[in-house]
Amino acid sequence: MFRAARAVVVGGLSPEVEPAQVGLDPVRLGRLSRHFRQFVDDGRLPGWLITVARHGRLAYVAAYGSRDREAGLPVEADTIWRIYSMTKPVTSVAAMMLYEEGAFELTDPVSAFIPSFAGARVFAGGSDIRPVTVPATEPVRIWHLLTHTSGLTYGFHRAHPVDAMYRAAGFEWGTPRGASLAACCDLWAGMPLLFQPGTEWNYSVSTDVLGRVVEVASGMGLDEFLARRVFGPLGMTETGFWLDDADRGRLAALYTVGAGRTAVRMGQMGAVARRRPAMLSGGGGLVSTAADYHRFTSMLLPAPESPAGELDGVRLLGPRTVAYMTRNHLPGGADLEAFGRPLFAEAPFRGVGFGLGFAVLLDAVPGRTLGSEGEFSWGGAASTAFFVDPATGLTVSFFTQLLPSSAHPIRPRLRQLVYQALTG
Repeated sequence: MFRAARAVVVGGLSPEVEPAQVGLDPVRLGRLSRHFRQFVDDGRLPGWLITVARHGRLAYVAAYGSRDREAGLPVEADTIWRIYSMTKPVTSVAAMMLYEEGAFELTDPVSAFIPSFAGARVFAGGSDIRPVTVPATEPVRIWHLLTHTSGLTYGFHRAHPVDAMYRAAGFEWGTPRGASLAACCDLWAGMPLLFQPGTEWNYSVSTDVLGRVVEVASGMGLDEFLARRVFGPLGMTETGFWLDDADRGRLAALYTVGAGRTAVRMGQMGAVARRRPAMLSGGGGLVSTAADYHRFTSMLLPAPESPAGELDGVRLLGPRTVAYMTRNHLPGGADLEAFGRPLFAEAPFRGVGFGLGFAVLLDAVPGRTLGSEGEFSWGGAASTAFFVDPATGLTVSFFTQLLPSSAHPIRPRLRQLVYQALTG
């Protein structure tokens, strides 16, 4: 078993600056490795990789444990990870690039791009077998997709009769065999919404539907649009919906929580990323490397010499658009605790709002963790996470492969251990 924690230097993922030069205490940063090593040593995680950058320059990169525990393969800087819902911010950026080009307005009905969403109905009672529905009082709009206020849901929530309808249709941790993104959208459109559009927040397949809007509006498949318009320009050469044969050996194995809270391998679900999927999931389908995702988060970070939306002279979005996406869009300035349903999500609920594809920290006090107002973030189902803090210039990421992300307190610990190291 690979054990030694170490700095990693592979493929553009190595520290570019001494931590002290950017106001980070190197001794305090070391607490990150010491803390998360315990998660591997006691079997809770197979392995992990952490990056901490400030003002766009990597100051700390560390890895520990195995990308494939059974094969004895260590985590490396070029390990490929299933990022699941960290796909959502990427798809949201793609949609807003089209918005900037005038392809749609945020208030446009989704049915203008996906006709099956016309005449949507809302669950009003009954059961998953015999639902009672009423007409939607307004159409599902593109803004609703970006903010998860559409009334759509996930089958794995297991909290509402409509969730059960999703599962019965083949939507839990996957999709019906052979169904394309277009076909899945038509199936979702045919099921009731949980609530009237815009009246609540519910984590859902909204971003998958948004991915289909990107396809229709651009005339390209989602994979082609992202490759041409996002990944290529940003130099994200190892991000996509599936892996070629030559890269499969770098893919981390997928695990879940077994007896004694230890990680147990998930062979069948873990194999999905090894082949081209029938359904291109803009909500959770990408695989990526830490170096690639660091380039994505760096593009979003505003800096005096490089306003948000640009990286290395390549601009994807205007800085005003990024600022608009990363402010709270919940009505009345509400947080997710007040406006959302108390369900699984990739962010805490107290003191956290939601923008266009990102959770947004409104007040660090209610969530009982360190952070800066205006910090934006999201995570993935296999316990990956990132956050970007414009106030301090931080971009931070954590990669591992353990389902579900709620199994261990990784995200709050990551924040407190990063922020306590910030001294300048």
